[in-house]
Amino acid sequence: MRERTASSILVPAPTAWPIVTALGITLMFAGIVTHIAVAVVGISMLLRGAVGWWFDVLPEQQEEAVSVEPGDAAAALVTTTSSRVDRLTTGVDGHRVRIPVEVHPYWTGVYGGLVGAVAMAVVAMLFGLIAHGSIWYPINLLAAGIVPSLDQASTEQLRHFSEAGLIAGSFIHLMISILVGLLYAISLPMFPRGATWRSGLVTPVLWSGLVAATLNVVNPTLNERISWGWFVASQIAFGIACSWIIARTAKIETMQSWSLLDRAGIEAQRDFEEKNGL
Repeated sequence: MRERTASSILVPAPTAWPIVTALGITLMFAGIVTHIAVAVVGISMLLRGAVGWWFDVLPEQQEEAVSVEPGDAAAALVTTTSSRVDRLTTGVDGHRVRIPVEVHPYWTGVYGGLVGAVAMAVVAMLFGLIAHGSIWYPINLLAAGIVPSLDQASTEQLRHFSEAGLIAGSFIHLMISILVGLLYAISLPMFPRGATWRSGLVTPVLWSGLVAATLNVVNPTLNERISWGWFVASQIAFGIACSWIIARTAKIETMQSWSLLDRAGIEAQRDFEEKNGL
């Protein structure tokens, strides 16, 4: 490692190992869709680049001295001013701000989830009546995930009323609806203005895709007998009803629009002057 002098500074020494490592990672993943030989080469480059990069830092960091010309001392002087800094208002172009600035109260997610649960249940029972002549069929299918007797039941048995199925199905339906409703209350302010109906359509479709990927593990009986067209329709009914309820409520301001002093509860001279018109 070189020593620093009065007319120089120490900077990290140039190295090619980071780009070798990056190329190795690229080839490693490219081998997944091309040929295993490409992946082997990529892994070899990744390991070699990582080892080389390691020894550039440990046990001693590789550095080199760079000469620095002393500048004009007068040019380095910085003039100061006591003028007040103009503060950008939250939301103005160029102002880095975390969003959303206003959110819906969380309790609206509970109400929205319950209303959405009713809308979803209506569509599900309509499916049961049209496809199987029974409103109990979708309820028993939903409960089959935690009720062993319904897990092995035949289609004919699922058409009949089951007390255990009603209790278990209602519990699952209400709990999931409330949780999803809370997610709607949190995420809805992040959508663009006027996107309430779009969020009621897009979110259920994404949710349906997630359910389709995990349903075989969560509820195999439901996965075997589910009608995906009706399922997506019930999810859209939930999304529209839940979004409509939440969007009708007034938003509350978050602390994102507050200054750091206000958020910390600090009484500063600037706040005193602003409050008293000075």
